[in-house]
Amino acid sequence: MKLNNRSVVGFTALVIGSFLIQACGGASQYFGKTETPRDNILRYVSGSEPESLDPHVSSGQPEARIYMALFDGLVEYGPKDLQPIPAIAKSWETGPGVDTFIFHLRDNARWSDGKPITAEDFVYSLRRGFAPETLSRTASLGYFVKYAEAYNSGRVFVRKNGRYITGSDLDGTPKKQRAAFGPDTEFDRSLRDGERITLDADPKKREKEIETDPKLRAAAEGAEFVPVSENDIGVEAIDAYTLRISLRQPAPFFVGLLAHQFFRLVPRHAIERYGKQWTRPENIVTCGAFKMQRYVPYNVLAVTRDPMYWDAANVHLDGIEFYPVEELSTIMNLYKGGQIDAMLNHSVPSSWIGDVRQYKDEYLNFAEAATAYYSMNMTKPPFNDIRVRRAFQLAVDRKALSDFRKVTKPLNDITPDGIFPDYDRARAAVADASRAKAGLSVEEWDRKHGVDPEAARRSLTEAGFPVIAEGNGFACPTFPTDTVSLTFNTNENNRAVAEFVQAQWKKNLGVTIPLKSQEFKTFLKDRNELNYVGFAQSLWSGDYMDPFTFLGLHYAKQNDGGSGFYDPKYDKLLDDANNELDPQKRYELLARAEAYVMDQLPVVTLTVNATNWLKKPYVKGMYPNPGTLHAWKFVYIETDRSRWDRDVEGIMTGSDARVDQQLAELTSSQRGQ
Repeated sequence: MKLNNRSVVGFTALVIGSFLIQACGGASQYFGKTETPRDNILRYVSGSEPESLDPHVSSGQPEARIYMALFDGLVEYGPKDLQPIPAIAKSWETGPGVDTFIFHLRDNARWSDGKPITAEDFVYSLRRGFAPETLSRTASLGYFVKYAEAYNSGRVFVRKNGRYITGSDLDGTPKKQRAAFGPDTEFDRSLRDGERITLDADPKKREKEIETDPKLRAAAEGAEFVPVSENDIGVEAIDAYTLRISLRQPAPFFVGLLAHQFFRLVPRHAIERYGKQWTRPENIVTCGAFKMQRYVPYNVLAVTRDPMYWDAANVHLDGIEFYPVEELSTIMNLYKGGQIDAMLNHSVPSSWIGDVRQYKDEYLNFAEAATAYYSMNMTKPPFNDIRVRRAFQLAVDRKALSDFRKVTKPLNDITPDGIFPDYDRARAAVADASRAKAGLSVEEWDRKHGVDPEAARRSLTEAGFPVIAEGNGFACPTFPTDTVSLTFNTNENNRAVAEFVQAQWKKNLGVTIPLKSQEFKTFLKDRNELNYVGFAQSLWSGDYMDPFTFLGLHYAKQNDGGSGFYDPKYDKLLDDANNELDPQKRYELLARAEAYVMDQLPVVTLTVNATNWLKKPYVKGMYPNPGTLHAWKFVYIETDRSRWDRDVEGIMTGSDARVDQQLAELTSSQRGQ
């Protein structure tokens, strides 16, 4: 089925007519037409039109779901909990310092054109992802790989008398040589031989770096500056089916991170042959459970089961059709008319929820590792002033917003509550200690970190934008609303939230912030390049199940926070936390880092999301996991009505013999390590 604007309009009219007939005929057990597809093809609304089919380029969730069909990686997201499960890597080993990982690859993995997949393919893919010319917006996720950030940022090593200068050379401490893990190679010895100093490649900027440190100046005198190359980053093919990845420091969450789209495998032979055109349907080579069948932009992207896939025997669907639809009422009408089988998260509009939630075999509203906030561009006035940022943060009633949205709860910090219980306890302990130190009551502390319109007006006035009483409300006539805007990507829910928050700011500050809607791929580019003044919508779903997936949004100079925030002190707090191998102590350090970044206020926190979507009861193996990211190989269409889902409230804890057996077989090799 192909959907274009004309057919969607016509279909919507048809569906409305059918609703009237159904209404006269009485209630149904299911929300609309519910019949299993005859062709074993899943029809799914994935969200906005994909920005790119290159996994290294896009950072969006709509693309992530498509990548999960087309491209495999070392590991895959588990269908229920998003914990890493084996993919092309059948098993892996972790070094004692949690900073080195060895992956054992399958010898039957193939590209869609039949070429074998080896460890060298992963070396190439990682090097390409970090290459500055790739312009990957998610490369920072892999900065834990040794020298990856230095290569991606175009920095240089300092070499003198034939050897590289390390941090130990500057501070006089004994050289920290990491213990060997795995086969001894010359490349691995070079990575273990202390952390090399890197500097800016630009001579003027480099000179400023050198001048700030007398020891560095002495070490750099007469030295040569060698560009960090792709050959320096910490990824090595030990042999055809063994890969070693070395990190700059411990990262307990690293294997889970490898399921992210940035680490998915891309085909060197296709890229070198076709260049930037390699993702065109006639050129693309993939390695996932499915391969490209057809792609009509803004209409449909269809994939079909790939017989070359290493686990093709356990791929249940014959194909998937992804539809790029954003208008929520259209999505709901398509679903009710039986034209699609499932949809992306956050798709049930608030006005429909009262009716939809009664369909307990279909409606999935579970906790989600996802947050909604507004980034504030800290690089441009007036939001380079923390007093302005504080005013707009304090002027939003997040509880009222959640009540309005019906399927969310307030977001008070960077990380969501309820997803990481042990971390929640550590964060609460850190907050209690800070509150006691400040001598504040619980009520005073909550007000300081919640909504406080009076304090918001005071802060904006102190920043040079006086808030004055006017009639029954307030006005702030000098605030530059002619240059400031609240930018969001086109979506009914996004607009509703923006209008609600706009009204809050008008009520509490006397400021009406203009709203600006953009197509998703244009919006994403402007947000990431800080090409906006004021606020930009930010919706973040965790890439792996660890608090760092949220805290890392504001880590390093190039990050996904969308605000321009960068603070070396914050980076160090996070680095110290990830160097701590005791899980509970690590959480305490992460909580302190979170408290620090919240004091800097790069964002206006809004809500913690819920999954809020629908699937037909015959769609099995597709779960409302915390990221609504689906390992498509587990999904199947059940033709036996007696086995359809009933009351999905227990779907995450229930069992499915087919999925359970598939998972057991996949993970058996890893358990044997």
